[in-house]
Amino acid sequence: MRPIWPLLNSLRFKFTVAILFVMIPLIVLMWINSRYSVEVVRNQVAGSNTNLLSLYMNQIDSNLADVDNFLFNLSEINTDLLQLEYPKGNNELQYDLARLRLYNGLKGSIEHYKNADVFFIYSETNQDELLVGRVDYGDTFEQRNAIQGEIHKLLRSNLPGVNYAKWHVWKSENGEFYLFHLVKTGSVYVGAWVKADRLMMPLQLMDFGEEGGALLATLNMEPMELGGKVASEGIDLAYPAESFKLTGKKDTFLVMGEPSQRGDFHLIAFIPESAILQKLPYLQRISSVITLGACFFLFLFILYMRKVFLLPIQRIVSAMRKLKEGNWQSYLKHNPSSTEFRIMNDTYNSMIAEIMNLKIYVYEEQLNFQKAEMKHLQMQINPHFFLNSLNIIYNLAVVKDFAIIQEMTKCLVAYFRFMFRNDSYFVTLHDELAHTRNYLRIQQLRFPDYLTYRIVVDEDILSCGIPQLIIQTIVENSIKYAVTLDEVLHIDIHATAVPHPDGTAVLIRIGDSGPGFPEDVLEKLAGDLEAISDDGENVGIWNIKRRLKLLYRSSSSITFGNQPEKGAIVSLLLPAETKGGNSFVSCTAS
Repeated sequence: MRPIWPLLNSLRFKFTVAILFVMIPLIVLMWINSRYSVEVVRNQVAGSNTNLLSLYMNQIDSNLADVDNFLFNLSEINTDLLQLEYPKGNNELQYDLARLRLYNGLKGSIEHYKNADVFFIYSETNQDELLVGRVDYGDTFEQRNAIQGEIHKLLRSNLPGVNYAKWHVWKSENGEFYLFHLVKTGSVYVGAWVKADRLMMPLQLMDFGEEGGALLATLNMEPMELGGKVASEGIDLAYPAESFKLTGKKDTFLVMGEPSQRGDFHLIAFIPESAILQKLPYLQRISSVITLGACFFLFLFILYMRKVFLLPIQRIVSAMRKLKEGNWQSYLKHNPSSTEFRIMNDTYNSMIAEIMNLKIYVYEEQLNFQKAEMKHLQMQINPHFFLNSLNIIYNLAVVKDFAIIQEMTKCLVAYFRFMFRNDSYFVTLHDELAHTRNYLRIQQLRFPDYLTYRIVVDEDILSCGIPQLIIQTIVENSIKYAVTLDEVLHIDIHATAVPHPDGTAVLIRIGDSGPGFPEDVLEKLAGDLEAISDDGENVGIWNIKRRLKLLYRSSSSITFGNQPEKGAIVSLLLPAETKGGNSFVSCTAS
């Protein structure tokens, strides 16, 4: 996971923050202004419509109050109503005359009251009804007959919970709503009946939008009209007093209303918010458009700056990051971009090419230096070996021991042929051990009866490649510091294949029966310090460590120590295959 601080400190992040710092407050202010404008318009529309509803409700209540006054005057002044309180059988003629006069009076009065469909008188004593309707209170005979049937049901329902001072709602079996008012005098009821639709006729001139409307509702907020519309839109008709509310499951509707002072019903209007927003001032609607345009412009601006500015920078940063990780082939592709970025890309690619050339040149110089150093290390031969070998041959010639002279000369020829014939840094383990045996035979001829050796090696690893003279140099170091004429020196060489994380490795252990390494020398060798003394001692060991570092870097190891009983021991762990110089040496060990 990448650290968060470089991301926060990046140019892309700062550029984005700067844009958002300018644009977001502007967008928020314009959004607040738009929302405030919408709220103002809502309040204005709600206020004007509430006032209009109040005006219409007052007009309805006023018309109903005129009907109420007529009913009260009729019940108090007209004496014919007294005749209806007595059984018809007492004086049937007087009863019929009184009924006829009441009918004529109601017939002449009903046309003056536009909010009344039917006037009726009901004699509870005689179970007799007298109904007088307007000319237009029913379009057909069936409709008028249905209305008379509903009034008959009302009068035969024992009138439960009727408040004789107010208008009440009556719902028919087919779902139509009516309003009625009763005035009781003795056992006679005088009443008025009106269909709810008639009261809504003046409101048809009001503009509530195509989806809006006005209706009368009961005290339980059951709509008397537009019930299907209210149910399908999920409109809640319960309105707050002196205010409005938003409701509806699809479109948002403003609901406001006004209660009747003369009856148990409400006048309610619901207006779709879409119709309200059409009444927004032109500049306010422009503000909303500008807000949306600003958001769209911000989106386009970010895309444009990303393509023109951010992506080229990102490509350069990505290439430089790869370069930092060691990928020297991270060239920038030629993409369409601004002139400045093309110059930067070309300059970067030129710089990478020059660095690659310089790196290759330096690398070749290092290889040449390493080759020269390796050659020098390989050619480091103790001059005393030449002098001692020649001195031995001279002494053997004096005593005329020609057989040993021949063997000594043959061994020396093989020794120097191996030293000078091989230009590679690596030889097979078989050849290195053969050279070491030849060297040990020369030393046995030099120190007869004081030097023995044993070489044990796995047959499977004889073809593995190892650095030239590495075993012989360690053996030479043991003979140099451990051979005495007091006791026999034994050298033990053991080579075997061992598991390794990268495959197979070769473990070579070289031990002797001499006095071992001094403690101060072991400390220097363990601490990777140079152990060469002023008189040149231990130069062979330093030679080996330096060559291993040049050839293997950190994939090989060499350890020095003393055996528990007596003598020194050196352990070499080498990869089974390696590349050195101009040759590739592989091991066929299994």
